[in-house]
Amino acid sequence: MYRYDEFDERFVRDRVAEFRSQVERRLDGSLSDDEFKPLRLKNGLYLQLHAYMLRIAVPYGTLSARQLRQLAVIAETYDKGYGHFTTRQNLQFNWPKLRDVPAILDLLADVEMHCIQTSGNCIRNVTADQFAGVAADEVEDPRPTAELIRQWSSLHPEFVWLPRKFKIAVTGAEHDRAAIMVHDIGLKVKRHPTTGETGYEIVVGGGLGRTPMIGKVVRDFLPKHELLAYLEAVMRVYNSEGRRDNKYKARVKILVHETGEDEFRRRVEEEYARLDGPTINAPQEELERIAAYFAPPAYDDLPDASPVLDAARRADPALDRFVEQNGFAHKQPGYIALTVSLKAVGAVPGDMSAEQMRIFADIAERFSFGELRVTHAQNLVLPHVRKDDLPEVFAVLQAAGLATANAGLVTDIIACPGLDYCALATAKSIPIAQAIATTFADEARQKDIGPLPIKISGCINACGHHHVGAIGILGLEKAGKENYQITVGGDATERAALGERLGPGIDAEDVPGAIETIVDIYLRQRTAGEEFNDTVRRAGIEPFKAGFADYIAARQAVREPAE
Repeated sequence: MYRYDEFDERFVRDRVAEFRSQVERRLDGSLSDDEFKPLRLKNGLYLQLHAYMLRIAVPYGTLSARQLRQLAVIAETYDKGYGHFTTRQNLQFNWPKLRDVPAILDLLADVEMHCIQTSGNCIRNVTADQFAGVAADEVEDPRPTAELIRQWSSLHPEFVWLPRKFKIAVTGAEHDRAAIMVHDIGLKVKRHPTTGETGYEIVVGGGLGRTPMIGKVVRDFLPKHELLAYLEAVMRVYNSEGRRDNKYKARVKILVHETGEDEFRRRVEEEYARLDGPTINAPQEELERIAAYFAPPAYDDLPDASPVLDAARRADPALDRFVEQNGFAHKQPGYIALTVSLKAVGAVPGDMSAEQMRIFADIAERFSFGELRVTHAQNLVLPHVRKDDLPEVFAVLQAAGLATANAGLVTDIIACPGLDYCALATAKSIPIAQAIATTFADEARQKDIGPLPIKISGCINACGHHHVGAIGILGLEKAGKENYQITVGGDATERAALGERLGPGIDAEDVPGAIETIVDIYLRQRTAGEEFNDTVRRAGIEPFKAGFADYIAARQAVREPAE
């Protein structure tokens, strides 16, 4: 895990002091709300529907036990006793008072955290695979790359006022768990097929929101040491040519689309050729210094088999289900990574109480070298658990209400805060997620359905990533009522795809039944071994459209019975 040096410490403390002064001037009326807005956004402070919201950066989703304990302190002292983990691997507090925000930032700085560049038209928090450094299919741990980009992009003088916000994701694995194809820039660590040299595939122009697009590969292979200069070239082209007259057309995906993939690539390469790479790219010793912070922990030398765990699984069906569904194969023999779901049936997706944070921090400290991860699916990960310790870990998680065995299943639903919190939302997301989870609460039924990512957004901005949900749900306002559009076939992995809409929007009370209808069609259509999107690709969308239309008609008949 990266550790602050003296520059980082001074930089963050100076920013806190600066913002404290700005808050004081806002409170005494010296700054108007309009004058204060760009200042608070630079410090991750939003004004939501009912209160301020503070977004805290969790770079590439990696947290320490010490940091999580501090977040618990903040939740209890300055919020309503909980925090909300997001699809950007960040954490949000939804109820801080403006006068308390500088004190919160001071507490964050005490544990090497901050809120800088979690909002505004800048390069946002760099995200990565939650199993980085653990996964067997990994070419290389992507976190040193993510940290290099974090340092390069933090208050980069050219890129603090971009045409629009900018998001970068990095994966080091063959299977994309970082959704790189729907980011402004996506990086995939790979080896050159001939030389074996490590480098990157560069994807530009992905994104969701009102104009969803899959990114385009602009460089099939870039040598590792040339990364920063190439990113600089991409950012310069975007910064100079991206639209600033219309915020809805200001993202780099629009520039790539309107310019054309080949022409955009040509302009980037032209800019890249003009740059003095050696003065921009990090020297080898700096790359090695950063990489050293992510050296593997001091694993015990263990056999991969664990008779202790095997016996415990035979004795406890709940533990067996948990390991089967939430366990992730670790490349170190004798260890396992665990997804800890924040999606118990009836819970608010992504929410965690302060008490749960403390318990989880203790578990991470005792059993996972003090390290934990935040996932894109609003869950947490214990990356380094000894298999022999898993029964004890499970017992503690179970007592804390954190042992739901549903990672990746139909109840593991991504949902934005929606109209319960967000000033931009046009419909609620959280109650819809809760209703669907309750509908599919039976564990045997979930297992039979198999992996099925459902993603819900409460407005067209798509913070719930509904476009790339195998089932996507978009909440809108129509004639004064909440109205929900349903899509199927979305995919955020290396097989990236945008979901196709099934038909007209439906009322909130009809959504759970619609999802049941869609799932039932899948179960009838699937062949052996097929997951939901496999069936959609093979059978096409028409069976789902037809079943959805029949469901709408049946619901309409119930509302308007024939005279």
